[in-house]
Amino acid sequence: MTATSLFYIIIAIIILNFIIDKILDALNAKHFKDELPNELQDIYDEKEYEKSQNYKTTKYKFSVLTSTFSTLLTLGFLIFDGFEFVDNIARSYSSNPIVIALIFFGIITLASDIITTPLSYYSTFVIEEKFGFNKTNKKTFVLDKIKGWLMMAVIGGGILALIIWFYQATGKYFWIFAWALVTVFTVFMNMFYSKLIVPLFNKQTPLESGDLKDKISAYAKTVGFKLNKIFIIDGSKRSTKANAYFSGFGSEKRVTLYDTLINDLDDEEIVAVLAHEVGHYKKKHIIFNLLASILLTGLTFYILSLFISNPLLSYALGVETASFHVGLIAFMLLYAPISEITGLIMNIFSRKFEYQADDYAKNTYKGEPLVTSLKKLSKNSLSNLTPHPAYVFMHYSHPTLLQRIKNLRK
Repeated sequence: MTATSLFYIIIAIIILNFIIDKILDALNAKHFKDELPNELQDIYDEKEYEKSQNYKTTKYKFSVLTSTFSTLLTLGFLIFDGFEFVDNIARSYSSNPIVIALIFFGIITLASDIITTPLSYYSTFVIEEKFGFNKTNKKTFVLDKIKGWLMMAVIGGGILALIIWFYQATGKYFWIFAWALVTVFTVFMNMFYSKLIVPLFNKQTPLESGDLKDKISAYAKTVGFKLNKIFIIDGSKRSTKANAYFSGFGSEKRVTLYDTLINDLDDEEIVAVLAHEVGHYKKKHIIFNLLASILLTGLTFYILSLFISNPLLSYALGVETASFHVGLIAFMLLYAPISEITGLIMNIFSRKFEYQADDYAKNTYKGEPLVTSLKKLSKNSLSNLTPHPAYVFMHYSHPTLLQRIKNLRK
């Protein structure tokens, strides 16, 4: 295989992926105005449903614009030898492969983020603002960007530097050490993400004593679940949309409830949502997802080790000096179809796990409060209640609202 043929394969993958995504998006958009099933009739009144349809249509049109722009930008960068241009800049500052790679990825990441920031700004301060979701101010928006860049530089740069160092020191066996490094980092972040990273962006406070905490504690006791760490996060500083999540394990396990969730739901519904999250823990879904992520990472690194030394990867992107960092970019582009397949498989498991967690909540607490909570959350976020089955299969990590309600009421 020649570098030219590899280049065209990369172009074909990008274009094909874009076409498939746009077909799925268009199919999904055709169902925006479908009549709601009987089980969902009570979620919206006529005016609210019209608002939800307008929101979905606006988001769809904007996603077509942004994905088209992103794809054209990537294709243009490939066709006009953008990677060679950036590589030459990086090499003008150093001859050290690690430093070159850090400069190379730093330029690409920062430039990409700066170019797409106006689109992110429009989404937040025009679209989300128009439909009453946005609570982010411009200062928070800018600070989030800066913090994100710093984290990417420190964490992402550090991991990349170590991986390249492993490659230089061990050659084709670097994947074992890289896998071990990423595994340790993944486990560490699963344990301490809420304690170390979340506070950089949000304020977390322990749930105060009162009826809600008493009800949660009473439920946790009935299922033999030791839960001492329940936190409220100030999600309302950015959006009116609500959420809840479980993080950590062992002594570090905690439940985090958005303050918007507390405001939107009554106590019984909050306990039902919590029961669902406990279900994920009890059914070992968190451990499964962690192990699956680790195994997939190992597989990816192993496949990378088979090809990274081949100069064709760099040549395919128009870079005459073969290097790990350029080869890594080419590999990521070529690996995209495999990532889509593994992502699809993980979504299938995820939807199955959601049913199991719902069943756990229904069997250990009550099903109906979870139904009403899901309806409220869907209404308050103007969710799409009539998605196309193909779109659900390809993109949804959760079953549809209708599917979950039917399952909870069985």
